[in-house]
Amino acid sequence: MDRPPPDPAKLLADWMEWERGENPPGRVISNLKTHGLRDLLETLAAASPEG
Repeated sequence: MDRPPPDPAKLLADWMEWERGENPPGRVISNLKTHGLRDLLETLAAASPEG
């Protein structure tokens, strides 16, 4: 099954919910994984001069 592309807006919303204390860390990690944080980070790392 293909995963949808990373959604930076959803990732930021997930992070902000954690910063406001609305979700526990486990839920935040789950949401970040669901919304494509790994794929986004891999793309950014590959595009960086050090990557």
